[in-house]
Formats: sequence, structure tokens, C-alpha cells
Amino acid sequence: MPHTMQEIPTKPFDGQKPGTSGLRKRVKVFQQEHYTENFIQSIFNSIEAKGSTLVIGGDGRYFSPETVQTILKIGSANGVEKFIVGKDSILSTPAVSNIIRKYKANGGILLTASHNPGGPDKDFGIKYNVSNGGPAPENVTNKIYENTKTIVSYKVIEAPPVDLSKIGEFSYGPTKVSIIDSVADYVVLLESIFDFPLIKSFLSSHSNDFRVLFDGLNGVTGPYAQALFVDVLGLPKSSIQNCIPLPDFGGGHPDPNLIYAHTLVDAVEKDGIEFGAASDGDGDRNMIYGKGAFVTPSDSVAIIAHWADAIPYFKKGGVKGLARSMPTSKAIDLVAQKKGFEYFEVPTGWKFFGNLMDAGRLSICGEESFGTGSDHIREKDGLWAVVAWLNILAAANRESPNRLVGINELLYAHYAIYGRSFFSRYDYEEVPSAGANALVAHLNHALDSGSLTNTTHKSASTGTTFTVSGLYDFAYTDPIDKSVSKNQGQVITFSDGSRVVFRLSGTGSEGATVRMYVERYVGPEASAEELKRDAAEGLKGLIEVALELSKLKEFLGVDKPTVIT
Repeated sequence: MPHTMQEIPTKPFDGQKPGTSGLRKRVKVFQQEHYTENFIQSIFNSIEAKGSTLVIGGDGRYFSPETVQTILKIGSANGVEKFIVGKDSILSTPAVSNIIRKYKANGGILLTASHNPGGPDKDFGIKYNVSNGGPAPENVTNKIYENTKTIVSYKVIEAPPVDLSKIGEFSYGPTKVSIIDSVADYVVLLESIFDFPLIKSFLSSHSNDFRVLFDGLNGVTGPYAQALFVDVLGLPKSSIQNCIPLPDFGGGHPDPNLIYAHTLVDAVEKDGIEFGAASDGDGDRNMIYGKGAFVTPSDSVAIIAHWADAIPYFKKGGVKGLARSMPTSKAIDLVAQKKGFEYFEVPTGWKFFGNLMDAGRLSICGEESFGTGSDHIREKDGLWAVVAWLNILAAANRESPNRLVGINELLYAHYAIYGRSFFSRYDYEEVPSAGANALVAHLNHALDSGSLTNTTHKSASTGTTFTVSGLYDFAYTDPIDKSVSKNQGQVITFSDGSRVVFRLSGTGSEGATVRMYVERYVGPEASAEELKRDAAEGLKGLIEVALELSKLKEFLGVDKPTVIT
């Protein structure tokens, strides 16, 4: 069919700098005339678009369907040979990574702002992934940004909109468009990794004393949860809730933590559910929360690493290495040391894990921001982590047939071997940028002057004293590509092994977000009572000292964090 291509004059917009998580702004920013088109054309100006195959998907948030049509128009005009698109523009971030790798696509464009709220007055995002299925590295995102600053026009093809609700192959001018089932390939992937027969047997034999509840938070994972938990594992439909993807996530905040995932927390507490889990808007994060048991992301990835042999994928292929982001607690380091695995501490950002995976040096990794994953794809994977826990619990109960092993039993058994890293994160969201920068400057001054080193500080409420042993700004030299990442977070260490980390986050769309991470380690020789203490109680004195040293409340002008996890 003949087609018409047009070149539309435009001018650059300020601030279209993408990070590892892409470009995130309010929807109304993306809706400005030429704004979205400029950024998409800048992506195509930065890659080998002609003759390429690209995947398009996203979390279904507001403004996604329109943006898919824009990508098709501009991509076709720039010579893309084929687009693989999720039905109704829906594909979770892990599913996109899998499809890029499975079908050997050249990359993918994800329409997501991850765990940020959605809706006409909330957030939207566009992210580019490369051919390994992972987030674009800095050399690519920097190139995209440079193109956004010099763009003078974008190309579009004149063609009717593609019906995104129909699975099949379609012609779109000179380009092929394949609309695929959003879920099928991902389910096949997980069935190749985990022992589904074992999980199904465990769940059916314990249907009365081990109930499961998964909360999709009205994000992208709802259809995946239906397929995995109901269709494959045979759980009742009551085992999933909030599993219809909505453009505004039902007015909620699709971030799986104790504050925002209150629909899960409330249901678990009300009904005493033994195993609860939630995922975020685009499906790459997870939370494990059961009756009387919250699993920190740091503990979660450590326990998965410890039990790796129970998962067929690792039993067959072995564990090549373990890793965590710098703010994440050192619990996984202890597993690596005990089992003789190589392990890494990297900056926040999944691309650093991806480099290690591509080099064959990493199998299991995690970030404290509820991101856990492995080398099966090149993104963190929320449902992978949930099914991993079910696989591990099924294996643990096979080894202990006379008593039910639940979440807490797994946690306490782990602490008895490795000790416990009490860990918490305080998020201060949308605070004034000037105050956040002043906090950073204050810590940098202490670092440069050495004024905090060897000083002793006493908690007013607990009477515990903490002596500062050092302060540094975390930097990382990638062992694979030798790139250097600086200014990745300021770390205060204490003589008892405790540490506090401060980071400015770039995942918000307005203002600044400051995150404070606190970690205190207690060895396995401690009493059972100490190892089982409430995390808030175990960290109380350290948190007080951290707030005092940093003068955080003074700089940010706030008394309490937005979220505590």
C-alpha cells in the first residue's frame, strides 16, 4: 500500500535527559505539542533504526496507547523493519526484556514510569532497552540526550492507527507490526526456571494452612498473576486481587512497600494469610509479606541465593556469582562468602548487573528498592522473585514434612546461619532541591575535612553509642567495561560495622527525593530474642544518630519521611 512520509519542523525542549530508567515527567509535559515526538525521534537518531526489529510495551498507564501509535509512525518513517507490540500496549518490563532476548530484537521502547503514580495529572515515562534486554547504558542515553538538544525535525508516516487489541501480523506502511499475547512468552520462561509441579503439589496439599494472596496494585502484572497463580498453579481466584491494569492504577501508588501496598497488608493482617506478595506498576519490583512476617528486599535476595539449589535453573546451571546495589544490606555478601561465590557491590541501576551477567560472572542479584532478579533476563523481575519464594517454601516443606515451614521460619533459620542485617530505608519524596543539595554539601564537607571520623555519638532514647569510623563517597569501576561511576552515595561507617547511606534519587518527576539507608549487623551467635527483634527497635538508636549527624530534618524542612521500608 502506498504511504506518505512527512518531516515535521520542531525545536528542542529543555530537560529531556534520560537516566537508566528513561525519561520521566508528568503526563501533561509529554502531551505538549512535539514533546513526545522529539524524544522518540531522538531515540531513533541515536540507534541503527533502519532494518531493525524493536519491541514496544509498557505498564498500561495513562497516555500509553497514544504513544504507541506515535512510536509506530515515527519508527516506520525512520526505517524500522518490524515492531513486536504487546496486546493493548501491555508488556511488563521483565516480559519486554525476555521478548527482546527470545526473538533477538535490536532493542525495545518501554512506556512506563515504574512505581510512580499514573493518571492524567501524574507520571509517564519512555525508556529504551538495548539488544541484551537491559536498560540502555550511559553512552546510549547520553547520545539520546545530545540529540534532544539539537533536533530540528521528526519524521512520521501517514497511516491509520493500528488496532492494538487484535493479536496478529499487520502491515504498517513499509513496516511489519506483530501484536502478541502479553503473557504467554513470560509464563513459558518461568516454567523453564522453577519447579512448578513441586510448587503446585505443596500448595494443593496445604490449601487449608498455607494461603496465598497476590496484589497487582492495578499495574501490569495482573494478567501475568492470573496466568501463573490461577491457571498454572491452580489457586482460587480469591488468591489474586487488584489484578486489572488501570491507566491510573486505581488511584493508588503502584509501589510494593508497606505504605503504598496497604491493600495487601490490610488483607493479610485481616485474614491471617500465610503468604502475601505484591508487584509494582511495570512488574519489576516485588514485596513478600505474610502473616506476622515482612521480608526486606535485602533478606529476600540473600535467602534466594542460599536456596538456589532448590530452583532447577540454578541446580542445572550453577551460580556464577552474586551481587547487590551499594545501599542494599550485606546479607547476600555473607551467603557468597560461605558458599564460595564471587560477589559484587555495584551502584544503583540494573545496567551494572547486566554487564556482569553478559560476562558470565553473575547469576542472582538485588536492590534494596524491592528489585530482585537473575540472569534469565536483564531487568529485575517481580514475579520471578515471588515464584522463587514459593519454590523455596515448597522445597523447605518437602524437607520438613511434619511441620509447616512459613516465611518467618525461613527467615529465622537464615539468621541462625548468617546473622541478621537489620535494615531500613527512609524516603523523603518531593523535597526542595535546594535543601537536598545542601544536605549533600554538608556531608561532602565532613568527608573532605574528616571532621566526623572517630567522633562518638549517643542515642538519646536507647543510650547506645556509635563511633564513626569513616565517611566516603561510593565510586565504582566496572570490571567488564572499565567505566567509572562516581558520586553514587555518601556512606558513613561505624566501628561496630553499622553504616548509613545517603543518596539523591532520580526516579521522581518533581522536586528531589532523598533516601537514607541504615544497616546494623548482629552475628548468628546472638540470642534468638535479639535476632528476632522488630527491625525498627533494632535500628532505633542508629537512626537517631544518623539524623543528628546529617542534620537531615534541618536541611529538608521535614520531620518525618514519606515512606519507611
